[in-house]
Amino acid sequence: MTRPRILVVGAGFAGVECVRRLERTLSPSEADVTLVTPFAYQLYLPLLPQVASGVLTPQSIAVSLRRSRKYRTRIIPGGAVGVDLKAKVCVVRTITDRIVDESYDYIVLAPGSITRTFDIPGLTDHAFGMKTLAEAAYVRDHVITQLDLADASDDAAERAARLQFVVVGGGYAGTETAACLQRLTHAAVKRYPRLDPALIKWHLIDIAPKLMPELGDKLGRAAQEDLRRRGIEISLGVSIAKAGPEEVTFTDGRVVPTHTLIWTAGVVASPLIATLGADTVRGRLAVTDEMCLPGYDGVFALGDAAAVPDLAKGDGAVCPPTAQHAMRQGRRVAENVVATLRGGPMRRYEHKDLGLVVDLGGADAVAKPLGVELHGVPAQAVARGYHLGALRTNVAKVRVATNWLLNAVAGDDFVRTGFQARKPAKLKDFEYTDAYMTAQQVQEYVEKARPRAL
Repeated sequence: MTRPRILVVGAGFAGVECVRRLERTLSPSEADVTLVTPFAYQLYLPLLPQVASGVLTPQSIAVSLRRSRKYRTRIIPGGAVGVDLKAKVCVVRTITDRIVDESYDYIVLAPGSITRTFDIPGLTDHAFGMKTLAEAAYVRDHVITQLDLADASDDAAERAARLQFVVVGGGYAGTETAACLQRLTHAAVKRYPRLDPALIKWHLIDIAPKLMPELGDKLGRAAQEDLRRRGIEISLGVSIAKAGPEEVTFTDGRVVPTHTLIWTAGVVASPLIATLGADTVRGRLAVTDEMCLPGYDGVFALGDAAAVPDLAKGDGAVCPPTAQHAMRQGRRVAENVVATLRGGPMRRYEHKDLGLVVDLGGADAVAKPLGVELHGVPAQAVARGYHLGALRTNVAKVRVATNWLLNAVAGDDFVRTGFQARKPAKLKDFEYTDAYMTAQQVQEYVEKARPRAL
């Protein structure tokens, strides 16, 4: 008899934690584990803004999947573009653009999320995202490029436009991105004696009435005061009406000349979810307390792509798409897969939120661990302690801590690494949202592939 085949889709917090627990719990003879992911690393997303600002190197937050001593998972380098739940086949587009199919007995769907966009003219053509390692590295090069070009220009209008930067999204990602990159330009301009520091302007805008409302009024105001003190202009109740290559129009009528628009206005579940034909809740798969997909045998879903009931809150709430929930869901799903294999009972997922941390760079931070409100240096200590604790390997912890220390002592050299090519790469170029199949295309592909498999 062949061993049961467990297929995990996605190597984010949820998928990696699931694979690790499966490797530790199951013996090699009990099941074969396969992971579908374009990259053989887990990206520590909360620290992406610090990569963009040069505080951390890209390698420090890309945690290798092959460092585990119990590592035995087979990795398919690619992305799942469709799943036939009835035939139990996952269709994968590899990094060489080949289409292959992978059969399974149990599937764990943790494809994560993509940047949420709207039908705003010019948005996907002219905005940058902050969702992938490549985007963070690219944005850093782009921002330094604007300083270089502004310094070389004799045109006052061009110089002013290149030194204005717009970040859309007042959540954690947008706020940290604006804060970290503002510190980058503030420090870098000292190396450009021809540039007037007063010309550098950062705009942080959000359609919501409050910045990071989850923090509460007190910490939200503290964060705003920190950012405004550093010269970041915050506009709430405002979004963008259209985006162009050299200017952005706000919904309040303002036109800001700029070459830099960074879009961080939330996330939505991976387009893979739309190919399944299953029930969803606001775009996320509707799953049970055990994170099973109702009506389908051996299908589990979790993380950003699943609407997992939040039993700690009750009243029909679902778990927010945060790293702490994804990691704990990954472990519980692995336990439930093992229980199913061994004929044992599955357990429900329940986890009380531990709080929030927001690193604004330097000594500026706000945090709410276990409901305790902190601001400034104490919050910064909690934020960095949390990140170090959440990183998966000791090597990653040492790299990040060393980067923090080196940056604090020696600063940055503000070097462009070459990601800023002659042909710009914008938001639409990094997340490959046009790579997915429709449900009908998946079914047709599987039906054609079946005879070959037999």
